[in-house]
Amino acid sequence: MNVNGKRYRTVWFKDGTVYLINQTLLPFEFHVHEARNHRDTCTAITTMIVRGAPAIGAAAGFAMAQAFLEAPNEAFHTYLANAKKEIESARPTGQNLFYAVRRVYDYALKQSNPRAAAVTEAQRIADEDVEHCRKIGEFGNELMDDGFKVLTHCNAGWLACVDYGTALSSIYVAHQSGKKVFVYVGETRPRSQGAKLTAWELKNEHIPYCIFADNAGAYIMKKEKVDLVIVGADRIARNGDVANKIGTLEKAIVAKELEIPFYVAAPTSTCDLSCESGSVIPIEYRSEGEVIYQTGFNKEKQLETITVYPEDFRVTNPAFDVTPASYIRGIITENGIVKPEEVGGLSLNT
Repeated sequence: MNVNGKRYRTVWFKDGTVYLINQTLLPFEFHVHEARNHRDTCTAITTMIVRGAPAIGAAAGFAMAQAFLEAPNEAFHTYLANAKKEIESARPTGQNLFYAVRRVYDYALKQSNPRAAAVTEAQRIADEDVEHCRKIGEFGNELMDDGFKVLTHCNAGWLACVDYGTALSSIYVAHQSGKKVFVYVGETRPRSQGAKLTAWELKNEHIPYCIFADNAGAYIMKKEKVDLVIVGADRIARNGDVANKIGTLEKAIVAKELEIPFYVAAPTSTCDLSCESGSVIPIEYRSEGEVIYQTGFNKEKQLETITVYPEDFRVTNPAFDVTPASYIRGIITENGIVKPEEVGGLSLNT
């Protein structure tokens, strides 16, 4: 991604430190967070300094590599086993986290120099994500005609991946190829990743967009004659059911009713073939504070957190929902567009 004329990845690794664009401060401040050990990186994942399934996966892979570098010789395997459990407990729903941790852990322990091998494998996962997301954009571009109106939910762009994005990668490629595409950006409460992150990305790329409040989705789709809905994914089950940011299911139901094509964009590393259906995908419930408090600029242009509901109000905060395969027209992967029922037959690099 380009920020103020400089090229960045969302997460990268150098000399034992994981560097992450702090997404909790955007769009008000651009800041690079430094996680100096695997516990720091776990905290960055838990607190959503980094978010988005592929970006979390890359960060988790780097965290596992940090653990290999930190592990004492006298308790090497015990330290690594405990670190693996700690990293895997950082976020429960996204498949890419488990995929990356397992790859780094299993690969490095088979090598003669496991510390160096862990770093190499973690970097390989991050580089693969960049290439896979680039290819997703190329395949997704084929779905879009000049003048298309596209609706998206949450953030599935640069910031959700190491680079390029998933759902937004298709929009970026379409824009770069000369197509005029307009994007309707769902706000995505309670953390407003659509309004804060997706809109920030599109503005940087000079792609026309507008933010709409979540409850306006059905009205926007019908009144504005949206041509395509495209979203990302946090985990895809064997039967093609998709877990994604809360509110995705509502968009899918409306899209089907209005006969608008609904597509999911995700690398195959997001697929979990051990998960038979969406009914067994673990759904993360996050803190009440995400709903009760909001952060923004005050009149002095300083970040300020305020209470928007009384603290003694009861709140439930599921972070994800599951969209059944029957609502999904296709899943855009780095290997092409597949039908949901074809997910079980995919060959995954595990």
